[in-house]
This record gives sequence, C-alpha cells and structure tokens, in this order.
Amino acid sequence: MSARIHIINPNSSATVTEGIASAVAKYANSAVDFHCVTLHDAPKGIVTQRDADFAAPLVAAYVAAHAREAAGFVIACYSDPGLFACREITDQPVIGIGEASLSYAASMTSRIGVIAVSTGGIARHWRMYRMLGLADKIVGERAIDLSVAQSGDETLALGRLIDTACALRDEDGAQAIVLGCAGMTSLREKVERSVGIQVLDPCAVAAESMLRALS
Repeated sequence: MSARIHIINPNSSATVTEGIASAVAKYANSAVDFHCVTLHDAPKGIVTQRDADFAAPLVAAYVAAHAREAAGFVIACYSDPGLFACREITDQPVIGIGEASLSYAASMTSRIGVIAVSTGGIARHWRMYRMLGLADKIVGERAIDLSVAQSGDETLALGRLIDTACALRDEDGAQAIVLGCAGMTSLREKVERSVGIQVLDPCAVAAESMLRALS
C-alpha cells in the first residue's frame, strides 16, 4: 500500500484545491499517494492575519483527526497556518509550502522576489521571513491584488503576474521568484517563460520536500 500524504488547502475554495492537486500529481508514484482536501469551514482565502489565525486551528484539527492514517501532511497555503501546532500533534512530517519554498529559493540565490496575492498580506509575510531568518534574502515582494480564487484565472491574473515578476526582476533585482499563493500554481510555467528566471510554485516544492522526507 502506498504512503498517503494529506495536502490540506486551508481555504474553502475547491477550485484552488483542484489546482493544487494538478500541481502535485506528477510527484505521485507507486509508493506515495497525494490526497488533497479542502477545509470548507475556512475563509475563502488566506489574506489577512485574521484569516490565517482563523484557519490555523482548523488545520490542526484536521491533522489531529487523520494523524494515524497519514504518512505526512502538507499545508498548502503560503502563510503556513497551524504549522507549528501540527508538528506538536504528529510525529509524521508536516511541511508548510511557504517555509519549504523560501528555504529552497534561499539555497539557490540570496536575491528572492515574492509575488503576493494581496497587498494586505505583505506585512504578515515579512514577519514570517524574519522568523525564518530569511528577511535579508528577500529583495522585494509585490502584490497582484486579486482574490485567492482569481489568482489562478489566466484571463485575470496572468498579465498581472508577469508584470509583477518583471518588476521584481528589473527593479528589485530578484534572481528567483516565489509565487506567494497556492492559487497561482497553474500559471507558474507561463510566468517563468515570460520573465526568463526561475519561478517557484510552493506546492510543487513542498511535494518534492515530502518525497525527500519519506525516502
């Protein structure tokens, strides 16, 4: 039987969960199965500190309820709500896509740019960067100011993502860019082709990190 990894979308958007599932599907194999779930009682998107604080106990409750059956958990929100509480609940690996993607980006370059879904989340993100000891490697963070659900809509978001990535590259000097929302995952390749530097999807980075943790 394959090891089942539960990937938790801490917002209530099933569309975002579908995008996450698509992003991680290629990492599944005969030994590892990814099970993506939506927390339907959660906010529609994790934007403000209040959203993150509301979602955190929901994520922790899910992990507590499924700790015996899961081989590991991925928290599929760039803010990593409930990450440390979840690590207290289970001995299985718990990976937050924010922490995983930033750590990976920092191993590549000391000049990281981040695309946020909303200006309202940037201050909260900087608190995370300081906590992780990575603030000095973030050269800029800029927002596309769409909802989480809209952030993966090619018609609405792609142009904004490309323009924002170009500004991070040209004005802030970013050498790699992290997509700061799981909702953006389906547009990663198109953004990367347009800007010519590496663009990281945090969901994919977390899936790879989980495979290494289980190997």
